[in-house]
This record gives sequence, C-alpha cells and structure tokens, in this order.
Amino acid sequence: MIILISALVPVALIIIYIYIKDKYEKESKRDLAIAFFLGAFLSIIVTLILSMFTQIILPLPDDYSIFQQFIKAFFVVALIEEFSKYIFVRFYSQPKKYFNEPFDGIVYAVMVSMGFAAIENIAYVSQGGMGTAIVRAFTAVPAHATFAVLMGYFMGLAKFAPSKKQKRKLNLIGLALAVLFHGAYDFFLFIGFIPGISIGAFVSLTIGIILSNKAIKRHQENSKFKL
Repeated sequence: MIILISALVPVALIIIYIYIKDKYEKESKRDLAIAFFLGAFLSIIVTLILSMFTQIILPLPDDYSIFQQFIKAFFVVALIEEFSKYIFVRFYSQPKKYFNEPFDGIVYAVMVSMGFAAIENIAYVSQGGMGTAIVRAFTAVPAHATFAVLMGYFMGLAKFAPSKKQKRKLNLIGLALAVLFHGAYDFFLFIGFIPGISIGAFVSLTIGIILSNKAIKRHQENSKFKL
C-alpha cells in the first residue's frame, strides 16, 4: 500500500496543480476523471499494441549504438507514447462542448497523461521500491506533465482555429513538440553510458518546464472567461 501511494502522490499533486491553474472556468470532475481513465487504461493498451508492432517492424539489437538509442528514444518510445495520449485528447476531449477555451487543451492533455503516468509509475515503483518512487516523483512524472502541457497548449489553440487546415497543423505541432521533448529527455538517459551525458535529460526537462509555465500563463491571460 505504501508503494502504491508513493507512486500516485506525484501524479495527484500535478493534477491538483493544473486544476488550480484552471482559474476561470473549472472543468467538471467527471470529465476530468474520464480523461484520466482514458490515459490510464486505453492509452496504455494502445502503447503496448504499437510497441509490439514496432518491435516486429523495427527490431533493435541488445547492444544499441548511439544512433539506435536515438531511434528508440524518439520513435519507439516518445512517438508511440505521446501519440497514444494524443489520440484521446484529439478525438474524445477536443470535440466536446465543454472544451470551450484554449486552456482546456492543457487540462485534458495533462489528465490523459497523468492517467498514463500513474500506471507506468506503479509498474516501475513496484519493481524498484521507494528509491525509484522518489526519483521518478521529481523526474519522470513531471516530465510526462511537461510534455502534456506543451502538446495541450497547441491543441487548445487548434480547437478554435478558423480552418480545418490550421486546426490540423496546430494539433500536429502539439504532438511533435511533445515527441521532441520526450525523445530528447529519454535519449540522454539512454546514452548514460557516456560520462556526464545524462545531464542533458535534466536540461531538456528544465527547458520544457519553463516553456510549460509560459504556456499556462498565456492561456490564462487569454481566457475568454477571465472577466
């Protein structure tokens, strides 16, 4: 039970943080819960299925080269995981009437991502124990939230784009940005056999967090419910 709680606490704190940041027009807890469970169950299933197909189509040897680690980080892990989250925001949350301001893109992207992160964190912490829980509380879980904010920022803009072409473009920019930061974060960790290179993961995460905070503030400032 302690392990389970330690895995879920950072996820809960991020959810509360984003809920508080949604200042002017709160989403219903029911809709938030649905988005969370889409991430926790369906998004995980999609990730597992796509990963199995990828291993068949793009098998990688046990002793990866740096280039192969790059492929693994950006295409085998980042693209699959972020796409698995993206499709539920794009095709479930975004078309809904309650998705009625750009900030909602951040809210629902984070909720789906935190559902995904919760299951992933439980799996890792169950194997690694409390030490893993502490490390991931300050790294992997905030990273998932950061990627989601960056993606959700553009998906929020896409909802209100004047044309289908612009909507498609903004949605894909959001997905691409999440994949870029997720891939960079993982890549530097995957090539940790190079002394000191792992610091790149924390640099990329720090940049992502800074951009995420700016994205949150910008959508807050532009909320049509602000007055």
